[in-house]
Amino acid sequence: MGSVGAYEAKTHLTQLLKRVAKGEKITITKHGVPVATLQPADSSIRVPVRDVVDQLKQFRHGKHPDGISLRDMIEEGRR
Repeated sequence: MGSVGAYEAKTHLTQLLKRVAKGEKITITKHGVPVATLQPADSSIRVPVRDVVDQLKQFRHGKHPDGISLRDMIEEGRR
């Protein structure tokens, strides 16, 4: 993991992002004190679309709008 000062990070952000895209973590310091870390986005939080659809279906199960029509809900949202 590398370390750069805040001014250098601002000046060379594009190059730092290229390094991060390759998997490197970079600590940004201000007056020698770490204040932030640039690191690759966590791709492990991606959820397959099919799982999301199944979760939505499960959430909807047993929930009813108590006599309110879809049109009424749309109109209510427009106010």
